[in-house]
Amino acid sequence: MATPNGLIDFVDGAPVAGDLDVRWIHGAKPASSEPPIQVHAFDSHTFILRQSKWVSREAPFLYLFLGNERALLLDTAATKSSAKCPLRPTIDRILSDWLAEHPRENYELTVAHTHGHWDHVAGDPQFADRPDTRTVARELPAVQDFFGITNWPDQVVQFDLGGRILDIFGCPGHHRASIAVFDAWSGFLVTGDTVYPGRLYAPDFPAFAASLDLLSAFAHTHDVRHVMGCHNEMTTTPGRDYPLGARYQPDEPPIQMTVAQLDAVRDAAQSVATRPGVHRFDDFIIYNGPCRWAMAKLIAASVWMRLRGG
Repeated sequence: MATPNGLIDFVDGAPVAGDLDVRWIHGAKPASSEPPIQVHAFDSHTFILRQSKWVSREAPFLYLFLGNERALLLDTAATKSSAKCPLRPTIDRILSDWLAEHPRENYELTVAHTHGHWDHVAGDPQFADRPDTRTVARELPAVQDFFGITNWPDQVVQFDLGGRILDIFGCPGHHRASIAVFDAWSGFLVTGDTVYPGRLYAPDFPAFAASLDLLSAFAHTHDVRHVMGCHNEMTTTPGRDYPLGARYQPDEPPIQMTVAQLDAVRDAAQSVATRPGVHRFDDFIIYNGPCRWAMAKLIAASVWMRLRGG
C-alpha cells in the first residue's frame, strides 16, 4: 500500500499473501520452447527468477527485492554472457516497469550473493557499468564489510531497501561466505545452497551444522513463511534426486520449503554429524564432508549423460 507521499508501506500487512503457484521452467523439450530466464512475481515488489537448464545445467534461482530507495538482487546466475543469459536486460525491464508505477529519482540496485560459487556470481560483469549500481564482491571480507557484520556468523544485521528492511546473517558450511536473508514483507528466508530440495554439499560440516542451528532458531523467532533455496534437484519421489547436470527435470517438488522441513534438515545433520558420506532423506540429500568418491561418481555419471546427449 502506498502512503500519501508515494512511499510504499512495507510494514503494515506483512507478510503478504503472495503467489507461489508457478510451474518453473525445468528443461522443456525442445530447448527453444523455454526462455533463458523465467520471471515470476511473488507480489508487485518481489520477484523470483530461474535460469533455464538448457542455458546452464545448474538452473539457479535468483531473488529480487524492491524497496522505496533501492532494490537487492541476490545472485547473478551461472552464465557470464548476456547473449545466452540476458540477466541485466531482464532486471532492467523489471525495474523500469516498477518505476513507471512508482516514480522516484536515483533508484539504486545492489547486487549481492547468497554465496560465492561460480553458478551464483557468473553474471556479475553484466552489471559492471550499470548506473546507480553496487556489486558486493563474493569474498568473505567484502561481504562482512559491505553489510557491517563484525561478529561472523552469529550477528544479524539489517539492510534497508527504503522502508523494507532485510535481516542478514552468515550461514557458512557450504561456502565460507554464505549468507541467509530474511524479508519480513514476503516471509522469505533465503538460504542459498545451505537448504533447498536437493544435494546439500557441506565440506565444512561443523560449520554447516551450526548454521542450520542458527537458521532454525531464527525461523522460530520470526514470521518465516517460506524457506527459499537456490536450486531444485529432487523429484517428487521421496529420497530420489535427478542426476547431476540433468537437462530435464519435469517432476520437481516446489522450490519453497517449510520451517518444518528446515528443522528436518537440521535434525538430519545432527544425526549424521559423526558419519562422513552421503545420506539420503525424503526431501534432501546431505553430503557430509568432501565425499570425494561420491562426487567422482556424480561427475562421471554427468559426463556420461552429456556424451549421450542428455
